[in-house]
Amino acid sequence: MKFTLSWLKEHLDTTATLAQIAEALTDLGLEVEDIHDPAARLGAFTLARVDHAEPHPDADRLRVCRVMTDEGEKQIVCGAPNARAGITVVLAKPGDYVPGIDTTLGVGRIRGVESHGMMASERELELSEEHDGIIELPSGEVGQRFVDWLAENAPEKIDPMIHIKITPNRPDALGVHGIARDLAARGLGVLKPVQVDPVAGAFPCPIGVTIAPEVAAKAPFFAGRVVRGVTNCASPAWLQKRLRAIGLRPINALVDITNFFTFDLNRPMHVFDAAKVSGDLTLRGARAGEELVALDDKTHALPDGAVVICDDRGIESIAGIMGGAASGASETTTEVFLEAAYFDPISTAAAGRALKINSDARYRFERGIDPAFTQPGLELATRMVLDLCGGEASEVVTAGALPDTGRAYRLDPARTTRLVGMDIPEAEQRATLEALGFRLEGDMAHVPSWRPDVLGEADLVEEIARIASLTRLEGKPLPRPRAGVPLPVLTPLQMREKTARRMAAALGYNECVTYSFIDRPSAELFGGGTDTVRVENPISSEMSHLRPDLLPGLLAAAARNQARGFADLALFELGPVFSGGEPGEQSVRISGLLVGAIAPRDPFGSRRKVDIYDAKADVEAILQAIGAPAKAQITRKLDGWWHPGRAGAIALGPNVLASFGEIHPRVLRQMDVRGPAMGFTIQLAAVPFPKAKTPTRPALELSELQSVDRDFAFVVDAQVEALTLVNAAAGADKALIAQVSIFDQFEGLEGGQKSLAISVRLQPRDKTLTDAEIEAVSRKIVEKVGKATGGRLRA
Repeated sequence: MKFTLSWLKEHLDTTATLAQIAEALTDLGLEVEDIHDPAARLGAFTLARVDHAEPHPDADRLRVCRVMTDEGEKQIVCGAPNARAGITVVLAKPGDYVPGIDTTLGVGRIRGVESHGMMASERELELSEEHDGIIELPSGEVGQRFVDWLAENAPEKIDPMIHIKITPNRPDALGVHGIARDLAARGLGVLKPVQVDPVAGAFPCPIGVTIAPEVAAKAPFFAGRVVRGVTNCASPAWLQKRLRAIGLRPINALVDITNFFTFDLNRPMHVFDAAKVSGDLTLRGARAGEELVALDDKTHALPDGAVVICDDRGIESIAGIMGGAASGASETTTEVFLEAAYFDPISTAAAGRALKINSDARYRFERGIDPAFTQPGLELATRMVLDLCGGEASEVVTAGALPDTGRAYRLDPARTTRLVGMDIPEAEQRATLEALGFRLEGDMAHVPSWRPDVLGEADLVEEIARIASLTRLEGKPLPRPRAGVPLPVLTPLQMREKTARRMAAALGYNECVTYSFIDRPSAELFGGGTDTVRVENPISSEMSHLRPDLLPGLLAAAARNQARGFADLALFELGPVFSGGEPGEQSVRISGLLVGAIAPRDPFGSRRKVDIYDAKADVEAILQAIGAPAKAQITRKLDGWWHPGRAGAIALGPNVLASFGEIHPRVLRQMDVRGPAMGFTIQLAAVPFPKAKTPTRPALELSELQSVDRDFAFVVDAQVEALTLVNAAAGADKALIAQVSIFDQFEGLEGGQKSLAISVRLQPRDKTLTDAEIEAVSRKIVEKVGKATGGRLRA
């Protein structure tokens, strides 16, 4: 939205400066995009008088002038045909920047004669396109600032243009009067009322108007009248200057009048050449295949159902968007039908988008103009047509009825203070709403018809805060809900997530952040893909279901990296997974994926393929970091995406804490990952929280007595699991045995058996162990292992 300062002052009686107005507009929510102030570029130029002018000794078209300036007499060489003694001119001195020629002047030498400045033309100062000669002023004193002279004698030439950005919810600010209303409410002046002087009809309107029932909701009201005997000449200078200042090209008086009211009062209108209208006008829906040559001289195929204005011959205008070229007003027009209507914003926007026509009328109708101002706007436009073009007006014809925009909301001054955070007196709140056009009856505020965006009590609060200025807000600390040290911000589970994420990164994993949506085939591989987790409106077929596990996203990331030559990967992700679509069927997990080798190639043979024990070590490290119990069971109750025999689950009884192992080759083939691949998944909420909720760790328990290590080698059947042997040995004496670990495995013994060697650490608490006590514990270990596995000591 563009307007000039003088145009604004036609609606606002104010003494505020341009800077004050611009600052207030932005603060009110009407953000200033640009200010074009001609005076800002003319501040350095002063008035001077030519005392003497004589021909240049070496150039026929140049004259050497002696010019009286505020710094004394200067010699200036000038080539303008009107350079002569006795005239008052505009002087640009050395060092001044001349915008029209984009040059900073210096002392020059022209054909051997020094020139100390220049006398400027209007085009060189960007005041107009006039450049046939230098500026001659009818008055002015030597040394007077040129901008001061313009302010007194030609203020329209330095009238600033303001460009503001209007948000879609503020259609009332698409007219200069609406902008002035906001500034008046802020206190920057007094709003001048719009005086409507109805024009009495001199004769019945010869053109009738009808609205077809199928478009009654899209075009609820239409009004118009004929003005005959008009002379459609050029607009007066004031109107042409006003339109040019905001970038519009003057066309003729009738068209310029409608453009003026579009920007002045946010009231789009249209004029038909009545002599080119056949019969009455009808508003109906466009039919498939219909076309119209519009005022932009383009042929538009009309979308089915778009509201059009037709006469007996066919379509003459696209309602609310653009008129037709056939019935447009021209210089030969002597009789016009002046139209003002109200069109539904949604249907206007839909038709405009389908037609790809951007017009000032569409821009306003699709945001919502003031329906109550339809007939008053028609009266004002009729009066201007009569004043500028002459003629006489008919009676007004109407069709349909204006929509009821009446609504009221309760004003609660105390709630305003609570929501805004400023102490605004009730009297000031009521005065603000009244200044914006609201009508107050008790504590009910009736919304004006030009504010379709106000739809509740909160909007009243917003208006009050906007006018009061949110820059008045003062920062204040929030009161604490309780005295003393504040409670932790993060929950225990959030702290656990943070710890798990840091530990995974410390182990060398790179964090991934993938979508919570995956495709159905991938979801089905991991026990999901049901309709309970299907997305109603997915953005693509690859994001149709909520993920049942984090591994699909990590495997997809691994496949993308492998396709680009990155074979060795350690990836992890922490995020939500979904077992269903109901509340409570969501949990937070952390998953890791290892693919390729654990180290780069080196001379020492460090490089090897990742295996199950790498994943097991990492999952145990993360579990330890988040406080999981040190002793847990490893079971083989696994989901189908783990390789059978090469994976395990860490559990506390029926409570599964984590799963780890090799990903099933079938899953890798379908996910296009070159394996083998090892992974793990930890259910963070399944790990028990400590009973004692303290911010510190428990004290480290150390024994003063020396520990004793004993090694045992057992011969067992090949199918015996090492964990079974370790658990049996650890259970021989839970008080003394601190640790049991496997340190050797040998296969290929007679009968297909194998040898498992374990190291057992005994840690006394009360006294140093004797040889007899050590031997007794050793016998218990051999006995327990024999019962659990059928193993015997290796000879």
